[in-house]
Amino acid sequence: MTITPVDFASLLCSRLCHDLLSPVGALNNGLELLADEHDPEMRARCLDLLNESARASANKLKFFRLAFGAAGGFGETVDTREARAAIEGLFGEGGKVTIGWMVDEGALPKPAIKVLLNLALIAGDALVRGGQLDIDAEANGDKVEIVVRAEGPRLVLDQELRTTLMGELGDDAVTPRGAAAYLVHSLVAAGNGSVQISDPDAPILLFGVTIHAG
Repeated sequence: MTITPVDFASLLCSRLCHDLLSPVGALNNGLELLADEHDPEMRARCLDLLNESARASANKLKFFRLAFGAAGGFGETVDTREARAAIEGLFGEGGKVTIGWMVDEGALPKPAIKVLLNLALIAGDALVRGGQLDIDAEANGDKVEIVVRAEGPRLVLDQELRTTLMGELGDDAVTPRGAAAYLVHSLVAAGNGSVQISDPDAPILLFGVTIHAG
């Protein structure tokens, strides 16, 4: 399963635009309401909504910059604290998703960080009604083992994402929704690694990845 770099860049841009549309749209709506509102209490509520939307937009941009882009510098490794902050910023606010961070490594190879972030994104999105999102990674030489676990009252992993992660989806079927899954598949394949996913009817969602990133 391969697509051209240009097509893949388009998928990532489409995914980014889709995820930013809601908070940016809320900013625009809030500014319009604020311009027409004169009641002090309502203006204060509008400002609270604007602050919330601005924070959500910034958190999404920080996450995608690290997960999809060149954030973390141009070295071979990335500080795992950056990955933790990105994940907690994306999912941690509001109490809907509880993050369990169990990574002891101070830094990991950049491909492994991107795999970890994108798996966390997929697993977090699968927690439709919130829940627990646990992330672990361990380096052993040039091999990195990553485990991402999601548990909640309702878990939904789209079949497209499952087949894309496993490299079983046809090229013409990759969509912006599957961009993160395709990136994981590509990085793991390039690192001579493997991806394991829990069964569709399992009570938890579990991703296990081994990647050689040396």
